[in-house]
Formats: sequence, C-alpha cells, structure tokens
Amino acid sequence: MSLIITEIRNTTGVITLDRPKVNALSQELVDEIIDALAEMQRQNLRAVILRAKPGVKVFSAGHEVAELPLNGRDPLTYNDPLRRLIRALQLHTSPVIAMVEGTVWGGACEMVMCCDLVVAADDTTFAITPAKLGVPYNISGVLNLMRVASLPLIKEMLFTARPIGAERLRESGVIGHVLPRDEIEAFTFDLAAQIGDVSPLVVRILKEELRILSAARPIVPEAYERIQSLRREIYDSKDYQEGIRAFFERRTPAFQGK
Repeated sequence: MSLIITEIRNTTGVITLDRPKVNALSQELVDEIIDALAEMQRQNLRAVILRAKPGVKVFSAGHEVAELPLNGRDPLTYNDPLRRLIRALQLHTSPVIAMVEGTVWGGACEMVMCCDLVVAADDTTFAITPAKLGVPYNISGVLNLMRVASLPLIKEMLFTARPIGAERLRESGVIGHVLPRDEIEAFTFDLAAQIGDVSPLVVRILKEELRILSAARPIVPEAYERIQSLRREIYDSKDYQEGIRAFFERRTPAFQGK
C-alpha cells in the first residue's frame, strides 16, 4: 500500500503524504517521495507541491524514531532516509513548494525549510526536537537550518525544542506566506501556476545558482572532525538511550548529561 498520493495538475506535480497517523518519515515513505520526485522530473513538470492531506493535525512527526539505531552507530549518517530526502528536494530541478497544515516536528522542519517556497496555515507550528530525544543532529542538517533562518531563531528552536508559530517564522523570513486553512490550497496552486508561466530553463538555472551560492560555507577538516567527535559522544551516551526509551514509553526523559 502506497504511503503517498501523487497527481498532476497541468504543469504542477503534487505529492501528498499519506502515512497514518502522523506521516513519520520512515525509509519506505522517503523512498516513495524520492521516486515521485524523480518521475516528476522526467515529466519536466514546472513545479512540485509537497503536502499532507487537507485538515490534518500533524503534517509530519519527523524522522521515524523506531528506525534510529541503539547500537552505538551514528543515527544520522549521509545515507539516512532524512538526509537522502533533503538532497532530493534540494537537487530537484524545478521549484518545490511546501504546503503545510498542522504541526511539524523534528526532521520534518528541515524537510519543509529545504523546500524552495513555503505556504503555511495560520495555526501551523514548527518544533525542532532532537534535544528532546537526545539525538545529535548532524552537521549538514544544522547548516541547512542556518541557511533559511536567523541564528538567534535557530538557536531558540534547537535549544528549547518548543513549537514556534507560523506567523513568527513568516516575520523571520523562513515562511513566505501564512494564510487561513481554507485559503492555502487555492493560493499554493496559483503560486505553482505562476511558476509554470515563466521560462522553465531560467527557473532551473536560478534554483541551481541559489543552491550553490547558499552552500558556499567552507569548513576545515579539523573542525568537521571535532564536531563528529562531539556527536559521537552523544550517540554513545546513556542520555541517547534514555531519550529513545522515553519516547516509546511516552514519558519525559530523565537526562543526566552523561
């Protein structure tokens, strides 16, 4: 049974998340999204809309926690499903528009923020939650967040793991448009249609130029190795194990800082 619904409206492809109840980003769901993006690219569609079903309470709960390793391995490596999905969105040749209703959690925040344009319902909230689970977010993920939001805002979201409203993110430039739920679908499809009316070749080169220029932040090998060493301390820690256990036991984790 498919975990997404795909459709084509004129020059726009639509990918609807359909993994009850909270659209957690499992490997299977991610594989289906990536395959759908590839097919839409083969069809030369001018824009893609990524959405959940209308009226959902949770747009996506983020990374599938059940798939995080508990054996001392790095939980967020280069080939982790979330990392592959982020690259697929960034490298897709046409603009990807996130149309967001409901709450957005954890890695799904990065997924949405890595889309080219974001349209959100006015009651949408975003919470980046690795610190709540004791999971060491990886370098590329943190850098992606820094590219789209101010450092003070990202620090607050990462350090507190608390939900932030869509309107505040719009004021910070993270989200392009915030509208009532009953208006976002028409607005988003109109936005996609406007993209479809201009030169697709120019839009594709502009998207690639923006991607390359925004990624131009070098990091020296020593700094990278130090960060990886710090991350390793976390996923080898008792706190990491405690965070995952507490999630499945539906309780607040008792972190000891070791």
